[in-house]
Amino acid sequence: MQKINSDDAEIFYDIVGTGPSVVLLHPTPADHEFFLPVSQFLSSKYRLIMPDLRGHGESSLGNGPAIMQKHALDVARVMDHAGVDRAPLLGVSIGGRVIFEFWRRFRDRVTALVLCNTEARADSPEASANRLRNAEDVLKRGTEPFFESMLPKLIGETTRRTRPDLVEGALRMARRMSPEDVAGVQRGMAERPDSVSTLKTINVPTVIITGDEDVLTGVPDAELMKQNIAGSEMKVVTKAGHFSP
Repeated sequence: MQKINSDDAEIFYDIVGTGPSVVLLHPTPADHEFFLPVSQFLSSKYRLIMPDLRGHGESSLGNGPAIMQKHALDVARVMDHAGVDRAPLLGVSIGGRVIFEFWRRFRDRVTALVLCNTEARADSPEASANRLRNAEDVLKRGTEPFFESMLPKLIGETTRRTRPDLVEGALRMARRMSPEDVAGVQRGMAERPDSVSTLKTINVPTVIITGDEDVLTGVPDAELMKQNIAGSEMKVVTKAGHFSP
């Protein structure tokens, strides 16, 4: 793992493979390990740059909520440190939401996008309030109840039934986050701006991926993005939930 300082946080990232660079942004609660199975298939063709987003894995949270603007700046600085001027970006869940902010700030550095299991809309008032309640709850009760409640939403029903190893892997990544990390990330997510209007400005090749068992950001969210990003393609992974990669 390599380390950079990005304002108030230490950001760690890993590089695997050789070839053209691709930046992979993981979901929450997870870290760069999320992409290690996929990297076995891609590392012979691509140089995969896999950060731990702030508040995840080895990366520190910094001060205050982990808002999208901070994440986007972190990604730009990781690219600088890794010697990457322009690259395709792939983001899952929060990783996709970070991409929208990155696009608004650094679109000249983006050559293509893969948006997995994510959504462009901001939280509804109810969803935002729920994130803030979750943040308070993990600080009072610890992270385990939160992680256990999230698992059925993150891992598809088929995978939970047939691949207990993937379920355990998801929990292992999640448990690297402290209560403060989870709270800071949830508060940052609650503050994220609406990105639906941003979709129409995306003019690079874009693939949108979701899972047919994703109960958080499923086919309707993917279709909204496809309708608004000119020339984009959409793929649905069968028997997959929110962690479809």
